[in-house]
Amino acid sequence: MRKTTYILTIFLLFQMANAQIHEIGIFAGGSNFIGDVGSTQYIAPNMPAFGILYKWNKNPRYSWRFSVTQSKLKGVDAKSDINSRKERNFTFENTITEFSAGFEFNWFDFNLHKSGFISTPYLYTGLSYFTSDDLYVANNKYVSNGNSGGIALPIIGGLKMHIADSFVLGIEAGARYTFSDDIDGSLPKNGNLQNLKFGNINSKDWYVFTGLTLTYTFGNKPCYCNDK
Repeated sequence: MRKTTYILTIFLLFQMANAQIHEIGIFAGGSNFIGDVGSTQYIAPNMPAFGILYKWNKNPRYSWRFSVTQSKLKGVDAKSDINSRKERNFTFENTITEFSAGFEFNWFDFNLHKSGFISTPYLYTGLSYFTSDDLYVANNKYVSNGNSGGIALPIIGGLKMHIADSFVLGIEAGARYTFSDDIDGSLPKNGNLQNLKFGNINSKDWYVFTGLTLTYTFGNKPCYCNDK
């Protein structure tokens, strides 16, 4: 019985995989940070960001999406519009790697088996796990205390276009709300360094990725596609 169940499970998973349209590709763009150091502008890329992504399109309206993105986050008080930050004049850099999984929704049907140019706005959300340097400030200098991890909620909006038989081009911007306040070193995780905290401890950090995606599509024609 167990052997039969195992065989049926493998068969069903194989059938599901071959009944979908898959996409695999790259992300290229920029990042910016919103927290206690630097500018408070929401979309102002100042460091390059790169990543890879995979999508499993369940039907023309939604898909599951998985991605890995890496970038440096940089905050410069001198570029802030807040006078107290300009006077403080801190500058930090932190390397961040994000692993994200979630749900992408298309406003319009996006049938990858239709010929010709098609496009649609889309939204993505899910859950992200990120790693970054564990920073703190001592004597007005940044110090790394190793690496740490955190959870973020991504909110991404964009426009994607089927530009060729097997390629999809996307333009997107996405903010990540984190449950951390230490990316810029303003609230050290080490309890022995709490006297070095600064800024608004009641406000969490955000980071934003803005850029282009280019994916290659593959997979058998799914059942939701007609013969047109």
